[in-house]
Amino acid sequence: MRKLAFLFIVSLLAASTSFAQTVAAKPAAAAAVQPAPAKKGKLPLIAFTDMKHEFGTVKEGDLASYEFVFKNTGKAPLILTSVSASCGCTTPEWPREPIAPGKTGKVKAIYNSKGRPGAFTKQITVVSNASTEPTILTIGGNVEKVESGVPEVVPTPGSPIKQ
Repeated sequence: MRKLAFLFIVSLLAASTSFAQTVAAKPAAAAAVQPAPAKKGKLPLIAFTDMKHEFGTVKEGDLASYEFVFKNTGKAPLILTSVSASCGCTTPEWPREPIAPGKTGKVKAIYNSKGRPGAFTKQITVVSNASTEPTILTIGGNVEKVESGVPEVVPTPGSPIKQ
């Protein structure tokens, strides 16, 4: 009886592995995000003046913002299909309308430093019809902790404050 149960379990394991599906090498989500390129020879091209900005020291609670300037150096209208930040503390703003060849646009990154003392590095991912690869912009800096206006009360011996 034990041998029969053992053979049954082994056959179930063998059958379940034969029906396993393989995982595709390229994630479907990445393929779905990419826009279709324009006609060959008439492609938009995106060129940023800088791809990284260092804020230096920012006081806690301040909104630090920077505008990344880009130009469409291609021969077709440039469309930014999505712009996203690496976390919720950074908000991107970007033009929703097509950028004509030779024209410029801006991607604004706004970092909210409230409750985030210490060093930070955040990325903004720009997906457009200029390339199948997204453009990565980076902001960074250091948030200086601001002490609250309420002084800490430390009881001393003989004081009316109880611990």
